[in-house]
Amino acid sequence: MKVTVENKKGLNKDLKIFIDKKIMNSYMDEKYEEIKGSVNLKGFRPGKVPKEVLKRQFGKAVFGEVLDKVLKETSTKALEENKIKPAGQPKLDLKTYGEDKDLEYVISVTELPKVDIKAIENIKFDQYTVKIEDTEADKRINEIAKNQPNFKEAKPDIKSKEGDLVIFDYNASIDGKPFKGGEGKNSQLTLGKDLFLKGFDKQLVGVKKDDEKIVNAILPENFPEKELINKKAQFKCKIISVKNPEKVEINDEFAKNLGAKDLKDLKLLISKQINDEYKNSLDRLTKNQILKEIEKFKVNEIPENLIDEEIKVLSQGMSEKDAKESRKNFEEVAKKRIKVGLILNEVGEKNNIKVSEQELQAEIQKQIRMMPGQEKMVMDFYQKNPSAVASLRGTVYEEKILSHIKDKAKGNKKEISKDEAEKILKQSQNQEEKINEENKSEKDTKKAPTKKETVKKTSSKSSKSKTSPKKTKKVSKK
Repeated sequence: MKVTVENKKGLNKDLKIFIDKKIMNSYMDEKYEEIKGSVNLKGFRPGKVPKEVLKRQFGKAVFGEVLDKVLKETSTKALEENKIKPAGQPKLDLKTYGEDKDLEYVISVTELPKVDIKAIENIKFDQYTVKIEDTEADKRINEIAKNQPNFKEAKPDIKSKEGDLVIFDYNASIDGKPFKGGEGKNSQLTLGKDLFLKGFDKQLVGVKKDDEKIVNAILPENFPEKELINKKAQFKCKIISVKNPEKVEINDEFAKNLGAKDLKDLKLLISKQINDEYKNSLDRLTKNQILKEIEKFKVNEIPENLIDEEIKVLSQGMSEKDAKESRKNFEEVAKKRIKVGLILNEVGEKNNIKVSEQELQAEIQKQIRMMPGQEKMVMDFYQKNPSAVASLRGTVYEEKILSHIKDKAKGNKKEISKDEAEKILKQSQNQEEKINEENKSEKDTKKAPTKKETVKKTSSKSSKSKTSPKKTKKVSKK
């Protein structure tokens, strides 16, 4: 195989590949030997069909298979030997080919640009750890206790009040007729939370055990029986019991009910939980800092086909007109994204960073845990969508690369308080909102004509009615 690289300057390259007919014929002979044993032709024993007969019968099909195989093998080898990484699918142009002929073809390929990643070590970023005070953990535990009150049976003559738990049976009717879904046993309502039908629990204030109470309520928009939505229903309620809330004792028993060994262990778990909440948000800031630094790296040329592909992604769902108007902005965003992707990928390749099957499965399990009650649906989604698994693999790959960069670069480690963390996150949120608002106003400005343009249009319209405009020569831009 002889390979000649043309157009060595720039990213667009042509590779001229030449394979003499002796090599092509050896591939053909190999294929004929392969099929000889499986071909049954009248007048010949299995495996004894002469090559010339096979050639007459199957020559075109055999050559087609051989050509596909040779093109695939030789084009891949040519690119690898010349250290060319294609940015997209290479194009093949057959010049000479056929049975008992030399094979000559040209690969037209856009090469990925070479990127220098030495400056990775000079990236500066802030790496935060949040110090959670004991008082913060205590505050969170008190909130948990408040939201998980114990209830104690009230005396039979004690009337219910807001905050009490009322347990009751009911039968409901509309215009005196019972309806499907209008019956309930041992229903429980915490008065004041209004979690059943709007205004229902307010009407149970003042009831006591064994009372019977008529409650009127409007059936909601999400009521299962569609024809009864927004109908006024009457509920006959039989009060089973009234329970008063009592303060939850925060002790080892309370901690065990929450899955901790004891109260001390619960405080450690809650502190870690609070820390993780802030850590995840602060880690995103750190990641954005690193990516912003990478955007400053110099890449001499970015392939046009990659820019076009990225713009298509950015303009998805837009009308052709809006996409055309936004192309310039999209082009800048696309270049930044591609540049960052090229540099991260180079870091990954140079440092042999890979995603193992165990790491991928661990990430899938993480996604499943984030959707409690829908575990099977999430698992089925990933099993039926290989592209979603590939996307997840890409996410894990990027995180591993960023972790490597953090280890090599100049991280500024900062231990901050919870209040400082909230302030930093709030500032970041405000900056994002400001940027989004600026982008929105810039887009609106482009759509609306300026005052000067409006005046110009008006004046030209009025002058047109007075006199014919003079013809002017077009000035060409040089």
